[in-house]
Amino acid sequence: MAVTAEDIQKLLRDLENDSVERTISTNNTDKFGQAICAFANDLPNNNRPGYLIIGAKDNGEVLPIQVTDELLKNIAAIRTDGNIQPQPSMSVQKITLPKGDVVVAEVYPSQFPPVRYKGRVWVRIGPRKGTANEDDERRLYEKRAAHIKTFDAMPCMGATVNDLDTNVFKQQYLPKAIPADVLNDDRRDVKIQLQSLGFFDTRYDCPTYAGILFFGKNIERFLPGAYIQYVRFGDKGRASEIKSEYKFAGNLCKVLYQLDTFVDTAITNRRPVPVSALREKTVMDYPHWATRELLMNAVCHRTYESNGPIQFYQYDDRIEIMNPGGLYGKVNEKNFPLVNDYRNPIVAETMKVLGFVNRFSRGILRVEEELKENGNGKPEFCLNLDTAFMVIEHISSSSNESEGVNESVNEGVNESVNEGVNESVNEGVNEGVNESVNESVNESVNEGVNEGVNESVKVSANESAILSILKSMPQSTYKQLAESLGLSESTIYRTIDRLKKKGVIKRQNSDKKGSWVILADNVK
Repeated sequence: MAVTAEDIQKLLRDLENDSVERTISTNNTDKFGQAICAFANDLPNNNRPGYLIIGAKDNGEVLPIQVTDELLKNIAAIRTDGNIQPQPSMSVQKITLPKGDVVVAEVYPSQFPPVRYKGRVWVRIGPRKGTANEDDERRLYEKRAAHIKTFDAMPCMGATVNDLDTNVFKQQYLPKAIPADVLNDDRRDVKIQLQSLGFFDTRYDCPTYAGILFFGKNIERFLPGAYIQYVRFGDKGRASEIKSEYKFAGNLCKVLYQLDTFVDTAITNRRPVPVSALREKTVMDYPHWATRELLMNAVCHRTYESNGPIQFYQYDDRIEIMNPGGLYGKVNEKNFPLVNDYRNPIVAETMKVLGFVNRFSRGILRVEEELKENGNGKPEFCLNLDTAFMVIEHISSSSNESEGVNESVNEGVNESVNEGVNESVNEGVNEGVNESVNESVNESVNEGVNEGVNESVKVSANESAILSILKSMPQSTYKQLAESLGLSESTIYRTIDRLKKKGVIKRQNSDKKGSWVILADNVK
């Protein structure tokens, strides 16, 4: 039921109400995010919505603001920008009061607390908000346990903390999930740390299935189908010869990085293709980000109760990715991909922290854009399989064209070069000026080679994005680049290494205090 102007006036007058946050700022996103996070956690256990009212002072006085569509969209976007995990349920609307307009965000208590904003747990403490202490987080997790409905949050009976690689959790995951200053003060037992992030159930003294998935030492012992089966077929059907196969097995903290590297190095097939005698362009069979996103969706949204793996099959003309588990929750054939729901909310939250999910609600739309730009056409989603979900990604049309281009350009180049060289040399010999011809030919060849080299410094989309940042912020670290671009640090390392090998950039001075120097201005 939508909140009314009369309801808001009552809330504004109730200055001690712990379900109301008032502010006159229209652009303090952090303040808004903290308030929404605190209402979603509902530490007082009010079991009713909390209200962020924009356009009112702390004393309840209305200071009317200009409510635009952009402002409403910005407030609503806080839910899906990835900073609040897990996503809260909320609505945003304009309310007209006698003294003017205000914006009201109505936030419902989460079924999966603790909810975090930028890694911190915010709660309401009376009419004020603050960060949660250890006891607060324990109470919030107990609320979560009482509402367990998803498989990834269920306790993995029979497993113990010894079945988890806690070093990976402490060294690789915690620094990304929790701000450094909070982590430095955290002296809790590792079981409590795991529990606060949904990876351990202290009621049964065992990991959750999410904990096994991301940090398990032998996850197939508990989840036999939790792996990805890659097969490269030699033709366009499953009856054709199998050229290669590989099983991506292990905990997701390891496997996700392996998949990222595999797609980048073995699937994209990125290569230069000549378009003229001195110019090239880079073509690829499958764009890296789009293909990786489709794989990550399969990992995130599959059902782990099935004993079947994710199938990652590559044919001569397409890729097929199929995962156990069909459309889930409120998603159906009519509203896909505009509506989303999460079969595994802890898995989705953890993949966001690790950098493998950038922003919720638009991944498929961006995939379609990238595939279109690369000449792959629209992906085909098979939504009627009931117990499975499959997507087909066709090979880029430029991959077939590149063979013809190579042949045409090579013939043209050879013919042109041979005619030009023969004519020039013959004339030079006839005139008896061999020395002059040699100098002329050398100069011409060198100029052509240099021009060709200069024009052939091509960069990928990721390389171009990194260069753009380094031009304005040459002291950027690998971590800062990863956070800015929404990529994993391993991808940043590989991309930087390629730029170094191309002679485009170099590191100046030490790793800690040095900076990046861009050597080539003519990258394309």
